[in-house]
Amino acid sequence: MSPRAATAASRGIGALSPTERLGAYAELSKFGIVLLVLVSAGAGFMLRAPLGPEFPWAQGVLVLAGVMLLSCGASALNQVQERGRDGLMARTAGRPLPSGRLSHAQGLAFSIVAIVTGAAVLWLGVGPMAGILGLIASGFYNGVYTPWLKPNSPFAAVPGAIPGAIPPVIGWVAGGGHIADAGAVILFGILFLWQMPHFWALSLRYRADYAAGGFPMVSERVGVEGTARLIQLYALGLTAWALAAPTFGVGGPAALVAAAALGGRLIWLAAKFARQPDDQRGWLSLFLFSNFFLLLLFLVMVGERLVRHTLS
Repeated sequence: MSPRAATAASRGIGALSPTERLGAYAELSKFGIVLLVLVSAGAGFMLRAPLGPEFPWAQGVLVLAGVMLLSCGASALNQVQERGRDGLMARTAGRPLPSGRLSHAQGLAFSIVAIVTGAAVLWLGVGPMAGILGLIASGFYNGVYTPWLKPNSPFAAVPGAIPGAIPPVIGWVAGGGHIADAGAVILFGILFLWQMPHFWALSLRYRADYAAGGFPMVSERVGVEGTARLIQLYALGLTAWALAAPTFGVGGPAALVAAAALGGRLIWLAAKFARQPDDQRGWLSLFLFSNFFLLLLFLVMVGERLVRHTLS
């Protein structure tokens, strides 16, 4: 437990200052992860919405607001569901619920209000399909992955990547597209494939923690070296999928170059890590770059579309 969390817990829930309480709810929401979710949803919207004077600004704001609330609520409910296991792991023992900074009732109420409000914003403000997709993501994450898959399967990250791949599709649909469009499928695939290198690298770093919490890890089934090879395999698949995106109308030449450069770097880091899986520097480089991969790829895709529209 962090000193700040221990101090707050010893003072009692009601003694938290407004700033401490706000920080506790931000931690409960996993707001850092939510920001990455918003990037993917915003990218999906920007890659499909009409540009120019008819650009739907209000629709874009509602998409971000709805996805943010849903993601915050789902993340908070995940911590409510796993509060007992979180208390057993050094990495998560300082979270708001196991540390006592927030009560179970507060966490549950916050998560329910955020999920319901986010779904309503998407359904009523954007459209029924956006609301349905948001509810599917939350329902799968909190109703299937968290209580059933994650505690029982070392390969839970694969089906568990489904809800994380839905936000850019919500953005695409909100921008005027359809869930069956090639662009929606491409964006879903990029987010889906990206999550395995990202999460499995993290799981190797904290495999002792996950073991203490009772979560089976893929490294228990195939070993550290086998997990490193799986990371390399998914890095190859992610790069191939990203390279195919311009063929299906998502991005152009700049996106193709970016996919090749970013994918090449990711594959190289994954191969290096596979050769030396116990090298902590290799793990950190791979994990950090997996975040930059997604951010930079979406930035290039959206930027290229904006530049092409400006020059046309």
